[in-house]
Amino acid sequence: MQPPNEITELLIAWSGGDKKALDELMQVAYQELHRLAHRHLAKERGDHTLQTTALVNEAYMKLIDQKRVQWQSRSHFFALSSQIMRRILVDYARSRQYAKRGGGASALPLDEALIVAPERAAEMIALDEALTELAKHDERKARIVELRFFAGMSIDETSELLGVSPGTVMKDWTLAKAWLQREMDRSNSE
Repeated sequence: MQPPNEITELLIAWSGGDKKALDELMQVAYQELHRLAHRHLAKERGDHTLQTTALVNEAYMKLIDQKRVQWQSRSHFFALSSQIMRRILVDYARSRQYAKRGGGASALPLDEALIVAPERAAEMIALDEALTELAKHDERKARIVELRFFAGMSIDETSELLGVSPGTVMKDWTLAKAWLQREMDRSNSE
């Protein structure tokens, strides 16, 4: 893992228009991006057609389009990378034309909802829609879910990135999981 200040310096240089900084950033951050992609895909079925390297490459293509982001830190970069990877997987599930809003699928705990086998794609879409709805009501709780669940950040890392106390992160994390589970249960019963 690279020192946070090296990645942050490269992010700032890239934001300032230094195209070479982006290439160097990707070289420095590739291992961590690969680990992040592997974490996302570990929740997929074994025969999923999207491989770890392909997910990293797709995320990279979307990252280089992020010209208006004011990069804050290494954590900010990896949080956005994780969010992009989640979006790619949700789009992949949608492109497979699975039933929207759960399609009568059985209710699952939040931690199981992202295992995207053909029969689970609807739950992934329902989770994404529930998370989008949560963001409308409470952006911070939605960000905490993205950072903790999708990016695998610790309570302390999430706390630092969002500028709130670890206790606030824990409380919001607990409330957000309960809210999302309720929304997904409601979606599955419709």
